[in-house]
This record gives sequence, C-alpha cells and structure tokens, in this order.
Amino acid sequence: MIVLPTNFTIKVGLDWLPCPLSKVISIRSPSIMNKNILAVCIACFVFVAGADASEYSVVVSRQTKEQPGWQAVVDALLARHSKAVVLVWHEDVSEVLPVLQKQHPRHTCFVARREEAGRDFVAAVHRLTRQYDSDPYTDTLWGILTGYDAENALAIAKTDKPLAVKKVASGTELALELCEQGVWYDELVKNKKVTKEIGGVPTEQQGPSDTTRALADTLTKGAADLFVTSGHATERNWQIGFRYKNGTFRSKQGQMFGFPLEGKSFKISSSEPRIYMAIGNCLMGHIDGPDAMALAWMNGLGVRQMVGYTVVTWYGYGGWGVLDYFTEQPGRYTLTEAFHANQHALIHRLDHCFDGVTGVSLEPGSQRLPVVPPNSVGKQLGLSAADCRGLLWDRDTVAFYGDPAWEARLPPQPKAYGQKLVVEGDTYTLTITPHLASKSFEPVNTNGAQRGWRPIVQLLDHRIQKASLLSGDDLGVVITDDFILVPNPRVVDSDRDYVIKFKAERVD
Repeated sequence: MIVLPTNFTIKVGLDWLPCPLSKVISIRSPSIMNKNILAVCIACFVFVAGADASEYSVVVSRQTKEQPGWQAVVDALLARHSKAVVLVWHEDVSEVLPVLQKQHPRHTCFVARREEAGRDFVAAVHRLTRQYDSDPYTDTLWGILTGYDAENALAIAKTDKPLAVKKVASGTELALELCEQGVWYDELVKNKKVTKEIGGVPTEQQGPSDTTRALADTLTKGAADLFVTSGHATERNWQIGFRYKNGTFRSKQGQMFGFPLEGKSFKISSSEPRIYMAIGNCLMGHIDGPDAMALAWMNGLGVRQMVGYTVVTWYGYGGWGVLDYFTEQPGRYTLTEAFHANQHALIHRLDHCFDGVTGVSLEPGSQRLPVVPPNSVGKQLGLSAADCRGLLWDRDTVAFYGDPAWEARLPPQPKAYGQKLVVEGDTYTLTITPHLASKSFEPVNTNGAQRGWRPIVQLLDHRIQKASLLSGDDLGVVITDDFILVPNPRVVDSDRDYVIKFKAERVD
C-alpha cells in the first residue's frame, strides 16, 4: 500500500520530498481501483522519485515498516543506496506492481519478517518480478531481505563491503579447480575428501567417516566464504550423507547445532559474512517458523546471501545451475547475477522448448503440473514432457535471500570461454571466444542434476529498447531490455567467429 496524504512525502534515500495532493490515495488492489486515480498516483510518485531513483527499490509491508526495528532495516538500506525508493504494500505484495512497472528498478529488495517470508511469498516475488514488462523473463535483480529477527536483518542490511569468495567449503562435489582455496566432502562416497590450497591443485585425501565436525570447522575455524550443500534436508535439518549414514546439522531458534553419529551435539556459530548455496537440498530455503534452517544460517552463521529450495527438489535446474554460472565462471557474476542468469536460462528453456507454458501460474509445490510435450526445438535437445514439469516445478520455488545489490564473487580465473561486450554509441558487439577447443561449451562438472549446457548470458548495466540484430542471428540470440542470451552452441565450430552485433536505444 502506498499512502499519499494531503501533503504526503515519499522517501528517496534519506531525504523526504513533499508533494501536495488533494486527497488520500491508498493502493490496495489495483484490479479494483479506479484506473484514473491509479494513474494520478503513479504519475505523481514517479515525478517525485525521478529517473535516478529507479536503480533500487525497497518493497515492504506496512505492518513490517511500522515496527521500529524493521524501520531501521529499511533506513539502513536507504543509507547504503542513496537514491533508493520505498514502496509499501498493505494486503498483497502485488499491489506495488504498477509503480514498479513505471520505475523498472535494476534492484528490488523485498524486506520481510520471517512470518511473511514463506514459500508463498517467494513464489509471489518470482511472479511479480517477471511482470515489469511484457517479456517472460525476470525484470530486476531481486532479493528477499529477512532474518531471525530485526537485529539479524539489520546486520545483513548494513553489510556493505564486497565479499571476495576465496575460501570454499562444500558437502558435495564441486569444481574446486576453479576456486582459489577450499575443501569438499563427498555425500555419495564415504571417506572421500578433496582439498585445494592456494596455488595448488585439487588433491583427494582420506576423510572422516562422520564429517559433521569437519564441516562445522570450515564455518568456524576455517571461515569459509562460500558454503555449498546438497542431499536430504528438511526445514529443521541437513542430513549430511546422501548414500551413507552420516551426522546432521539441526536448527533451533535461529542457531545451528551439529549432531555427530557418536558423542554430544555442539553449537556451530560464526559471525563472519559469507554466502550459502543449498543447491540440491529439499526445503532448506523454506522459512516456516522460528526454527527454520534458513534463519539459523543467517542468524547463527553470518550468511548474507542464500539460495535454496522452498519445496522438495527432484528436478534440480533452478538450484544446481547456479553453480554453473557462479563457481564455474569465476569472477564473471556476483551470486545475485548468477542466480538470475540461471533463472533466465530456465525461462528461456520453457519459452523456446515448450509451447504456451510460460504464462502458466502454479502454487508452489503443486502436483497439478501440466503435461506438455516439447516442440521441435525441445525434441532436438532430447527433452520430454517430464522436463516441462520439472522446469515449472523449479521456476518459482528457489529463494534468493539477502540484499541483491551486495556483491559476492569469486576471484577471476581462466574460464572455458570468454565473453566481451563492447558498446560504441548505439552499437553493441558481444564476442564469445572458446578457450578450451572442442570442450569450451561442455559441462565443467556434472555432479548433481540438470548440470551444464547453460546458455551464455551477458547482463547489461543499463536498459535498452528497440534492438535490431545486425549479425549473429543464426545463433538464436535473445535480446531483452537488460540482458543478452545466446543458447549454448554445444559444438565448437573453429571456422567461425561467435559475434553478435546489434543496434539499440538506451533507456535513460
């Protein structure tokens, strides 16, 4: 709800700007409002906010904003993002859509108490952020900033120093060769441990049969910048071993505890800022109460950004694919960008491989998934109706928690292919350069589900319109207002250049 009293004010950064209006206007449900009143409200709001204010929007419920502790969270975001604008909703987060469509912010941060941030809210944010314009893709870099309590959320909101992800720890196999330093313990093979030191290569070692304490130590003594998990989980625990018996991590009242197979349980606590990717766990991203695992990661273990499923996971595209963009293209994307690049890839596959499904709206976790066979493009990729069901299952059920504008990224490392965008006036040239000969476009690591073969995604730092392709049309390129997507060529053609050139107008 946006309340505009007779002499209303809208918060832009830390300044309050007055704007007279003859009456109180309350946006509750746009579908039942008088369209003329809505248009006046939006026009006045955008006039006050100005074009620059569209870079960052904070969306919060009135009930949350009225609590002093949570108002402090909003204020902290405004202090860090000086031209941010606050949008307040009353009954449903979709009420702010008309204003978001006008602003079209690059970042949208949804501040929410734990009572609000359940799986339905995550799905609502997914749906809302695909409606800023007419294309089927996500239209903003979004995140849900929540926490165990306002104090926890405030610590997340105040974190401004970018995170260089130098130490990685994982409970499942990952491409450690592309990380500066780290360790992973195999969830499939008992006693398998792989480590890498700075300047070295991944080396397999004998690990403990019960890795509960060892993994906990990577978060406390080792201070891992990135923690990755997969395997069985619920909202209350992570079962560390997938194919063999192992210990568990369990949450209670915003704190994390280790439960080894033998011996006493112990508390796992750290305040070091880090990111967490629950790329293959069921329910790790579902906040269903104060004992939720997600809240313990944020409150008890310093997690500032987190990716995780709010439902059981059986397909995996929405989770595992974030690794393809983040750890396997080191330095190219922040975690926020990697999450959204994978979302673009998922929507692209739905849109281009199955007819008439991108507009299908489903309740998160619904078993009423449509049975849609692939079209000719999907058949060429070997897809089936089961893939359509899996993509729809994943589309709105992976949460991204944290401030979306906060930057966490791996140090740059050599990549399988290069991508360089050059902008000269209204001409854009994207050049893709294979670096690994015939293997340049192949999967880097195949552990997990739905790995590899992701499209090449080039994010833009500004919006464009009226794009006209000049070259590269045979690559199946998709050009939207804020990113360029090139389907994975799969086979490297050494006799051609991978160059996409187009003209477009910049949106100011």
